[in-house]
Amino acid sequence: MPRLSLLAILPALLLATACANSGANYTPVIDGPKGPNYEADLTACQQLAASGGVVDGQVAGSTAAGAGIGAASTVIWNGNSDNLGEAAAVGAIAGLASGIARQNNSRENIVRNCMAGRGYRVLG
Repeated sequence: MPRLSLLAILPALLLATACANSGANYTPVIDGPKGPNYEADLTACQQLAASGGVVDGQVAGSTAAGAGIGAASTVIWNGNSDNLGEAAAVGAIAGLASGIARQNNSRENIVRNCMAGRGYRVLG
């Protein structure tokens, strides 16, 4: 595995954190008339979805699990721990990305359910 520098890891971390709250900005597809309160309802539902922290326990757990799996796999496959830190960093980035994707999906579901609860026929 090639040596990873901080400059290689930093862009991935910045990208992951930049996307961390994008699920709350989701605009669902509505079937039928939107009505005069649509924009206010959508804004309220998006704010509700965004009300959670950027990094919750599941994202932190995914990051830690990724780091552990990356570190363990390099020891198993290489038979040594020469690049243990690099493998853990790559695994942590993968876990972080996975956790943020799951969190964004959850926030999209909050927007969908909120809009459905306000009487809109949400298709997706």
